[in-house]
Amino acid sequence: MPQVTVNLPGRSYDIIVEQGSISDAGALIRKAGLVGRAALIADDNVARHYSDSVQASLEAAGFETTCHLLPAGESSKSMEQTETLCRSLIEHRHDRGSFVIALGGGVVGDLAGFVASIFYRGIPFVQIPTTIVAQVDSSVGGKTGVNVQEGKNLLGAFHQPRLVLVDPAVLATLPSKVFREGFAEVIKHAAIRDAAMLSELEAMDPDNQQVSPELIAANLSIKARIVEEDEQETSGTRALLNFGHTIGHAIEATAEYGTLLHGEAISLGVRAALYLSEKRANLPPGDTTRLLRLHEHWGLPLVLELDLGTDAIMAALARDKKFTSGQVRFVLLKALGEAFISTDVTSAEIVEAIEHLRLPPELT
Repeated sequence: MPQVTVNLPGRSYDIIVEQGSISDAGALIRKAGLVGRAALIADDNVARHYSDSVQASLEAAGFETTCHLLPAGESSKSMEQTETLCRSLIEHRHDRGSFVIALGGGVVGDLAGFVASIFYRGIPFVQIPTTIVAQVDSSVGGKTGVNVQEGKNLLGAFHQPRLVLVDPAVLATLPSKVFREGFAEVIKHAAIRDAAMLSELEAMDPDNQQVSPELIAANLSIKARIVEEDEQETSGTRALLNFGHTIGHAIEATAEYGTLLHGEAISLGVRAALYLSEKRANLPPGDTTRLLRLHEHWGLPLVLELDLGTDAIMAALARDKKFTSGQVRFVLLKALGEAFISTDVTSAEIVEAIEHLRLPPELT
């Protein structure tokens, strides 16, 4: 059973990666030291598959549990849904002694974590991620929040989970498109910190939805070590995790949430970042081609086919958290596995990179 620990002063927690762990959630949560009543938050898609078994496990471990459902999809990551959930917890008599369990993908994890961060000024929460994006990335690190029309994740709080339970078996129930889009985050991790992982990803069959616990744990270790170095993104190290996200988030927001899956938008953002890495950091073109082929292998888009104006994308980018004092912090690659933060990328170059996305890539 691979296990990763996120070591933070007074806030350390374990990430357990184990087949079937979702059925033992109650016992594992009890072992982690949580007490009180549990508020299980899930979307209606995930709840259909797993909420009954998780709730039964919690009750078998002695936890009184209530279940709170929300509509599936990025549009639920809103202040309106946050208020709805908070009021539902109040109506079900939850208080400062309760804790939240986020059962679902990145939307549920971010939203439920945000609810936990503000409910009674903060209560503990547990992550049980059910998508690739959530299992390798968003469930770890304590970033919680919601979207607004002006941008993605602009409202939120840092609130670390008390435990993360990752069950690779649940990935089998994902629609193929949702399964594949998560590998944009896996490729990102390999690109910024572990070039050796690329060979494993190239050899995998995207139609096989069995993912090894070891691969998931390797990604979580990358995320955990970066979070330990820079928990609240003050030194710049954690910003490396934004590779592909600067333009990707802007495209995602401009297209209206839900038009593109998160990983699809990030795939486009990565291609733009690779274009700028060649111009600004002398990234070898062969490295760019290798990463683009890998995105293609996983069925991720490389061409911006939506009718989105470049000016609108740039306006969304200017509202992003990565844009500070009129200057954007852009993550570039020097080589595969070697990322760095640049503040030298100009607006004109970003426009050029966005326009580049409208052309088919040369992968020969």
